[in-house]
Amino acid sequence: MKVCTDACLFGAWVAEDVDILKANNILDIGTGTGLLSLIVAQAKFPIPEIMDTKTGMKENGNSAKIIAVEIELDAAKEAKSNFEASPWKEKIIIENKSIQCFNNTENSLDNLFDCIISNPPFFEGDLQSPNANKNIALHSTALPWPELIIHVDRLLKEDGHFYVLIPAIRAYTMQKLVAEKGIELVEEVVVFNASKQKPFRVLQKFKKTRVPIKQIKRSNFIIKDNENNYTEAFIHLLKPYYLHL
Repeated sequence: MKVCTDACLFGAWVAEDVDILKANNILDIGTGTGLLSLIVAQAKFPIPEIMDTKTGMKENGNSAKIIAVEIELDAAKEAKSNFEASPWKEKIIIENKSIQCFNNTENSLDNLFDCIISNPPFFEGDLQSPNANKNIALHSTALPWPELIIHVDRLLKEDGHFYVLIPAIRAYTMQKLVAEKGIELVEEVVVFNASKQKPFRVLQKFKKTRVPIKQIKRSNFIIKDNENNYTEAFIHLLKPYYLHL
C-alpha cells in the first residue's frame, strides 16, 4: 500500500492533538502498514534520555501503548516489520484480525481506549480492483461505516476521542452516523490540495459524551500554493516526519 500525502497529513494532525499526547492507550483501526501508529508514536514517545544498560537501548518510562489492528495478512506483516525496525517497537502491538473479532480483554491494557484513530476504507459501490487485498484496504465492503462506528462505540471510553480521515463529499455522512451513537463532532479540518481546487479530504475529531458540543472548531487546510509548492502550514506540520522538508 502506497504512503499517501493525505494519510501523512492526517497522522501529523492527530499526533499534535493534546488528547492523543496524554492518552494512555490508543487503538488504530485498519493500520495498513502502520503509518498512523508510527507517526503518533514518534510524537508521543520522544527519544528517551535514559539508557538501558542491559539491552543497550534507550528505555522510555511512558507506559502508554498503541494497538494497531489490521485484517489483511500481508499488510499486517509489513506493519509488524515496520514497528520492529522503529525505536517504538515496545510501544506498538499489531493484531492481525478484523475489528469485528478484536476484543481488548486479551491484552494487559484497560478494556476501553482513550483514543481511536482510523483511515478507513471509503470507496462504496465503486469499481473494484482485480487485486483482492487492495479491495479490502480501499473499499468499505469488509468494514462498512455503520459497522465501524458500532465498534468505535464498543471500544471507546466515555469522554474518549475518535479521529478519522474521510472524503470531503462524505463528511456529513460520517458525522451523522457517529452522532447516532452519542459521539459528537468537536473539530473538523477541510483539506484542499490547492486553493483553487475543491476540497478532497476532511479530518474529523469526535468526543464520546452525553453533553452536546456547543461549538465545533472548523478550519481549512491547503497542501500546495499557487506555484505548486507545499504551503508553510504543511511544512510546519509535516517537517518532523518528512526528511526532505
